[in-house]
Order: sequence, then structure tokens, then C-alpha cells
Amino acid sequence: MTTVAQAGRRPARGEAALGRRRVLTGLRFALLTAFVVIFLIPVYVLLATSFKPLTEADPSQAWNLPQTWTVEAWRVAWDRLSPGLLNSVLLAVPGSILSAALGSMNGYVLSKWRFPGADLLFTLFLFGMFIPYQGVMIPLVQLLVNLESVVGADLYGGIPGLLLAHVVYGIPICTLIFRNYYVTIPDELIEASRVDGAGMLRTYWSIMLPNSGPAFAVVVIWQFTSMWNDFLFAVFLTGPQSWPATVLLNNIAGAQATPYSQQMAAAIIASIPTMVVYVLLGRFFMRGLMAGALKG
Repeated sequence: MTTVAQAGRRPARGEAALGRRRVLTGLRFALLTAFVVIFLIPVYVLLATSFKPLTEADPSQAWNLPQTWTVEAWRVAWDRLSPGLLNSVLLAVPGSILSAALGSMNGYVLSKWRFPGADLLFTLFLFGMFIPYQGVMIPLVQLLVNLESVVGADLYGGIPGLLLAHVVYGIPICTLIFRNYYVTIPDELIEASRVDGAGMLRTYWSIMLPNSGPAFAVVVIWQFTSMWNDFLFAVFLTGPQSWPATVLLNNIAGAQATPYSQQMAAAIIASIPTMVVYVLLGRFFMRGLMAGALKG
């Protein structure tokens, strides 16, 4: 009799536990759904407003769907932003690649080829992360103007000078990411390459670089986003012909009425490249960012 009673209680307990798990799963799903809806509310307002004519694009009607759907705002936004989009591409693509290359080499030397004062040099690198943009604007402008006479090229007022500023300013964070990542690569690989006669550059090219995919993804995303979304450096260091998309986006304004639909469409257009980069490289982002968190 006892055995029969126990057998009857066990399925009941199992069903109760299964029911609790289902309730918890449902609550989690509902909570996540609520967070997604809250997160997407601004996107809804952006999209809904961008398809409205100027007569409907008003803050009092931000939640309403367009009564008359039109793509006129998108056409105007594209016409105004397209020169800046090209300038942003010329800035962000080579700038992020160059930043990743320099950060990779710095991180490799500071993590695997120790030398006297390496820790002090790395600390000085890190100090560069905490220097605000506003504090270096005037010296940076003076530096670019003085460099023009040395290199014989126009730096101040154009994309090359802006690219140089972002690459130099990004060296500390890029070096930190690569150094933390390279610490996780076994030192035995470096020792084996030395035994085989490989020097510093050969070891970097054959051993470190092929294993650097996640770190490169992190740095490219970080620097591409930083350069693409930059406004302060762009305003100070470039002229109207070299303004990136962020500056032109800020300049979309009406003389008597604010063209909300054009601003919303332009904001979506300007954000698409960064979203594409995250979609393509996002799966490597957390893996590369967390590398070295528990070591070195």
C-alpha cells in the first residue's frame, strides 16, 4: 500500500513542478516581450513620422499612423544626406581598419614581447582613454595645421585630418582590447615559433593574426560606430565639403517649421550602416570583448 501511495504522489509532484516551470517561462516571455515593445517604441515613432507629409508631421500626432503615406521625406533626406554619407564611409571604413591594425600590433607587443617599462607604457596608453574631446580641440587644430607644412597635404578641414584624429584617439581602447585578447593565447605557441626561427613579425603574421578574429570584430565595431556617430570632431576639424552624415543630419531644419518627417527619415538612413555592421559582426562582439577578463 505504501508503495502504491508513493507512486501516486510522485507524478503529482512532477506535474506541479512542470506547471511551475511553465508559469515561470510564461512570465519571462511576457517580461521580455514588454521590454522589446518598450525598446521599439522610438523606432515606431521614427518610421511612422518619416512616412507622413509635413502637414501631419507634428509632435501632437507622433503616435498616429500616417493618414497619407508618402516617401517624399525619404527622398529629401537622401538628397541632403548623400554627400555626408560618402564622407562618413571614407572616414569610418579606413579609419576602423587602420585603428584595428595599430591596436593589434600594440596589443601583441605589450602582451607577448615584454620589455623594460612595458607596464608603464601600457598605463600611459590607458590614460589616453580618459582625455575628453573638448580638452584637446584647440591643440589638435594647431597640430593639424602645423603638420600640413610637414607632410605637404591638407589635413585640417578635410577627411584625412579627421581620420588621423580618430585613429590616434582610438589607439588606447584598441590596444586594451587586443592586449586582453592576446593574453588568452598560450605563450607556448610563441615559444614554439621562436624555436622554429620565426621573429617578431613572422610570429605575429602566422600565429597571432589568424587567431584575432573576435578582437578585430570588437575593435571594428567600436571604432566604426565612434567615427560614424562623431559630431564634435567633425564640426571642429572639417569644412562644409567634408562634413560627415552626422553634421548634415543636424543641419536638416526648416526656416519657419521643423520638418520632423525629413529628420526622422534622415536619422534612420544615417543609422543603417552601424546596424549593418552590428548584424554582420555582432556574434563575435561579446566573445572578443570578454576575452582576457579573467586573465591578465
